[in-house]
Amino acid sequence: MTAGRDYDVLVLGGGLVGAAIAHGLTRRKLRVAVLDEGDLAFRASRGNFGLVWVQGKGRGMPAYADWARLSADLWPEFSAELEAITGQPVYYRKPGGLALCLSESEMEERATLIRGMHNQQGPKGYDCQMLDRKAVREMLPQAGPAVVGASYCPHDGHTSPLHLLRALHTAITQAGNDYLPEHRIEQLEGLAGGGFRVVAAGKTFAAPKVVLAAGLGNPGLGRQLGLNLPIRPQRGQILVTERLPAMFHYPINGVRQTAEGSIMLGSSQEEVGFNNSTSVDVLSRIASRAVRAFPVLAGANLVRTWGALRVLAPDEFPIYLEAPDYPGAFIATCHSGVSLAGAHALRYASYVAEGRLPAELAPLHVRRFDVQTAARTEPRAHRISGR
Repeated sequence: MTAGRDYDVLVLGGGLVGAAIAHGLTRRKLRVAVLDEGDLAFRASRGNFGLVWVQGKGRGMPAYADWARLSADLWPEFSAELEAITGQPVYYRKPGGLALCLSESEMEERATLIRGMHNQQGPKGYDCQMLDRKAVREMLPQAGPAVVGASYCPHDGHTSPLHLLRALHTAITQAGNDYLPEHRIEQLEGLAGGGFRVVAAGKTFAAPKVVLAAGLGNPGLGRQLGLNLPIRPQRGQILVTERLPAMFHYPINGVRQTAEGSIMLGSSQEEVGFNNSTSVDVLSRIASRAVRAFPVLAGANLVRTWGALRVLAPDEFPIYLEAPDYPGAFIATCHSGVSLAGAHALRYASYVAEGRLPAELAPLHVRRFDVQTAARTEPRAHRISGR
């Protein structure tokens, strides 16, 4: 069966990365189909903590630090426009965010990271500062005695990943484009005369351009275009409390109060392959740390837990490129689908539409792994940095 519509771009993957890019393409009046595996996919978009985060991102990779800051700067415009188009709230707020430190060693580790980011970004500036316990208590009166300090970045914020994903899918379909769930990609082929042929759910789709944004499915899709995309899963676990009175004005690493009042606690970094289950020992550690930081949470009832898989390159930075042997095939792989949604919708989609990625994203090409040793595939430690 051949799909009846003509498309300008096929977006493979309907999570936050693919949906944001598809929305951006839709804004440019292109005909788009989003082919999505559906809810059975390993989807970080539905398990995300919801931070729109800048601080700590891009250490050792200035291009990513710049990209993360650009996306945060675009988020107010992006979210306001999305809400206006769809009539659906995404509950974005940008009060700045805090990364708490519960020991002197954590405080020094965090201070070293922030100093390094200031040095790395140089004249461009890096708006993040360390706060002592007194300053933290002024911002977070609920902080317990275990909190010795924090880093604070005014560009950080948070949103609702589920509402965001729904709004993006709505914007795509309201514009007359197609969001097609239950369309797992069976075959991807670059055509001799240019363009691409995709088979999904027994139907054939064709377009001159394609975007690979399928998260942990991207390595398999990339192989069909001769690409080696070194992606691995990493599990994170999250707990959610009952709805509580408003108590946290700021998003915090590991603790975030949602617009509905429930409080999310997380998360972990676990190398367990494609296992998105939960475990009592990890959930206990998450809850224990949250209560040490905020003793007021000790009496809160937990109502839900889950595990989800991040999408990580060996250095944990995004991968962006156009397939060298297949012009028109663009790849977008990252674990920060919420944080980078603004840049994906308002910038990356434009690059796809124009047919060229800018030099600023060249450091995030997959070729950076060609000269790295196998040791770099080991996960880097960042226990108290925002995700």
